[in-house]
Amino acid sequence: MSWLIRGNEYLLLAQALAENALSRYDIQGATIGEKTFSGSEIEGLKVQHPFYDKQVPVILGEHVTIEAGTGAVHTAPAHGQEDYAVGLQYDLPVECPVDSRGVFFEDTELLAGQFIFKANASVIEILENTNTLVKYEPLQHSYPHCWRHKAPVIFRATPQWFVSMQQNGLRDAVNREILKVDWIPDWGKKRIELMVGNRPDWCISRQRFWGVPMTLFVHKQTGELHPDTQALFIKVADKIEKNGIEAWFEADIEDFLGADAKDYDKTTDTLDVWFDSGVSHFAVLKQRDELSDVADLYLEGSDQHRGWFQSSLISSVAINGKAPYKQVLTHGFTVDKDGKKMSKSLGNVMSPQKVVNNLGADILRLWIAGSDYTGEMTVSDEILKRSADSYRRIRNTMRFILANTAGFNPKTHQLNEDKILDLDKWIMSKTANLQIQILQAYEHYNFHQVIQLILNFCSNDLGGFYLDVIKDRQYTTQENSIARRSAQTALNHILETMVRWLAPVLSFTAEEIWQSMPDEKNDSIFLQEWYQVLDASYSNKAIDTARAINPFIRKQMEQMRHDKIIGSSLMLKWIFIVMTTPINC
Repeated sequence: MSWLIRGNEYLLLAQALAENALSRYDIQGATIGEKTFSGSEIEGLKVQHPFYDKQVPVILGEHVTIEAGTGAVHTAPAHGQEDYAVGLQYDLPVECPVDSRGVFFEDTELLAGQFIFKANASVIEILENTNTLVKYEPLQHSYPHCWRHKAPVIFRATPQWFVSMQQNGLRDAVNREILKVDWIPDWGKKRIELMVGNRPDWCISRQRFWGVPMTLFVHKQTGELHPDTQALFIKVADKIEKNGIEAWFEADIEDFLGADAKDYDKTTDTLDVWFDSGVSHFAVLKQRDELSDVADLYLEGSDQHRGWFQSSLISSVAINGKAPYKQVLTHGFTVDKDGKKMSKSLGNVMSPQKVVNNLGADILRLWIAGSDYTGEMTVSDEILKRSADSYRRIRNTMRFILANTAGFNPKTHQLNEDKILDLDKWIMSKTANLQIQILQAYEHYNFHQVIQLILNFCSNDLGGFYLDVIKDRQYTTQENSIARRSAQTALNHILETMVRWLAPVLSFTAEEIWQSMPDEKNDSIFLQEWYQVLDASYSNKAIDTARAINPFIRKQMEQMRHDKIIGSSLMLKWIFIVMTTPINC
């Protein structure tokens, strides 16, 4: 800090801003003094208010910069977050001279009854009259505005109700419970740990004309709650349950307090909406005997680490001493093909209802399940078209299996294991092993892996190999032959298994398949358990080899057809030379 001197008058300025101030203030005959001070040297120094008969202390704050101005700013702890924070450090009084209309209170000296922004002219006039104004000029700068009305706003410190994070060790208790929860993805744990660790006390009161009321009675003199507050909560709740939420706002204090009414005020505050949703563990789970008081899973977008996940956690630990959930799953947000957030103003919003109307609900569900929800999920007409193609691949596979099990009765036609042909045993074992992977993916909510596994199975193991190989058996052998019934036995097992895999995602399609299956179905697919008949232990290296070289053979045949060497694959006879000595290739 340095002095700006003219005669016996001094201005205290930031050294880096002194030259600029001298130029801007246009003070004739002023010089910059040689004496300088560090901020800590003048910390606590009392300075005279320019027009009130009081002194205020010099304090230090990280929010003050030397980019412009004087290096000193006015501090009003009741009118700004940074001012409030630095005021707490110096134990400054939180005095708010402005009412809820933006008008100075009647006991505000010199400015009583004036609207805050109109009072600016009065302040300039007072400074000029007291000869304490060095320079006045309009300054264009960033200022907070109401997002809805586009009008300038001010911050006011007002009496509120808080949940203390420190009293009774609530913050520490919440942190301990965070460690017991399974966070999906796992970075969610670190995210909420940081938020809880850095958060202030939770302000749970709001001044709104709608919402859940804070049913409190406050003593007019002491500010204390009524000693029977707990019993009054129940009394008020009963009244609201019978007559609706308006019962509280319309009721007189006498309705609840009787003779005590003259000493108390009824609060008009409403609860923070995050408190509403945050106590769903109590309002829903705790009130139903058939439900556990701890939810299996909370599911929401990544913004809810600051919102619902956190409000639920804090309220549950405060009330029950434990987290309200066993698992928390966080998903990303849906963006357009360019990765931009969807908004009506950009015209890039894709209506789910239109997608359902045009493509069907199952294709929308398939796109969602097939996307990696741990990051942002991209959607466009082209992406949905690819999902529709994937859906058709699955549906056509199931249609083929249904067509080839027509007339097959599992109770009378299904073969015992010793009669099933090797290829059919192989595909059944393949299906059983795939189910292990799919159930693990479902267990860990990796739905996109489920879809990838099913699509690969339909395209490669079934459509690209097994279903093609068994066509001759299905279409040329006798109806009750071992060859045909063996294939149908395998197909029925695959059908029973796959319809269950599909049900959580392609719900409507799975139910349609279930009702079309060979065995008479009177119930729903959604009442079934996973299919567990298949044997996953069978292996056959010869078939594995045939399956492995099948894509190569198909590629060669397609090329030969393209080159008009052959007209049909039936014109070919393949000879394989097997090396007896293993080679690397």
